[in-house]
Amino acid sequence: MKLNIAVLSGDGIGPEVTHQAIKVLKAIAQEFDHSFRFKEAPVGAIAIDQTGNPLPDDTLQLCEASDAILFGAIGDPKYDNNPSAKVRPEQGLLKLRKSLGLYANIRPVKAYETLLDKSPLKENVIKGTDISIYRELTGGIYFGEKQLSEDGQVASDLCEYSREEIERIAHLAFKAAQSRKKKVTLVDKANVLETSRLWRKVVTELAKDYPDVELDFLFVDNAAMQMILNPKQFDVILTENLFGDVISDEASVIGGSIGLLASASVGNKHAMFEPIHGSYPEATGKGIANPIASILSAAMLLEHFGLYKEANVIKAGVEKSLQLHVTTPDLNDNFDHITTSKVGDFIEDFIHNPKDSNLNFTNIHLGQSTII
Repeated sequence: MKLNIAVLSGDGIGPEVTHQAIKVLKAIAQEFDHSFRFKEAPVGAIAIDQTGNPLPDDTLQLCEASDAILFGAIGDPKYDNNPSAKVRPEQGLLKLRKSLGLYANIRPVKAYETLLDKSPLKENVIKGTDISIYRELTGGIYFGEKQLSEDGQVASDLCEYSREEIERIAHLAFKAAQSRKKKVTLVDKANVLETSRLWRKVVTELAKDYPDVELDFLFVDNAAMQMILNPKQFDVILTENLFGDVISDEASVIGGSIGLLASASVGNKHAMFEPIHGSYPEATGKGIANPIASILSAAMLLEHFGLYKEANVIKAGVEKSLQLHVTTPDLNDNFDHITTSKVGDFIEDFIHNPKDSNLNFTNIHLGQSTII
């Protein structure tokens, strides 16, 4: 298969982790006789610095002309700490989602057996957790009309949803549940919000088209509590933009590190793949950023194009790296010299030698990253 992939590595640790995902995809291309072409473009704070625009026209045009987008992270303290800034890195990401019609964000959340002790939650609580969160991405309060009074003392943000916006992501969630544990949980605030009541009405009606899937409901405050008390109860979570943003970040603690969580943002024509973590500017250039979320995002890219065997090889490589503690310091207190690039090297080597399970760990320490 031939794929043209736009690379928007962005700010902070974005370029470091994205480079490891590219390294892994190149190994897949070599082993499975595919052709992946990568072309980079600026987005976020780096794009503002270069052009004054967080999403330059050339970047958007590249994304529109590509088969898929590999995204890193955006954000910079000079904008985060300045509430009066008129141009912000996040505006580039929001515009990209809207311009490409990326209305569905899909975030897998899994408790890895080898990392159960890394989570702040009890092992017996999280063991067996396997959730897929479907978050609506181009509507709601993030994109609604925003107003600030002339005296700057009163502000408002409009949350608005249409039946069409709800139906299109709900269909994806139900279809996903059919190939999983056949359960969809709608997270809303229907006891207070009119938009949530519309969500509940539309999703309830749509559920009749999927009689093999169980549908239940949780208010978002209760859902946040249940995510900590009993995450195993969830299969597919369906929710709106703001609630999904919060719930999915909360779910990241289950695995022990936000550096493990990948995501896909898909529409009818375009698709983008990115780790859910931020730009983590404090870690930039230190080699301590966990690249696994970005690498797993690359696996989701392959799955999007039906390359499931290839994606499974990447996932197996990730599992092996976790099993052998070839991980960055966020998951490995004893081997803080295993860098971002060494994790990528190991998974790259695994792709070339998937049947080899005996790792010469000393070589990893020396930077040789050889499986023997």
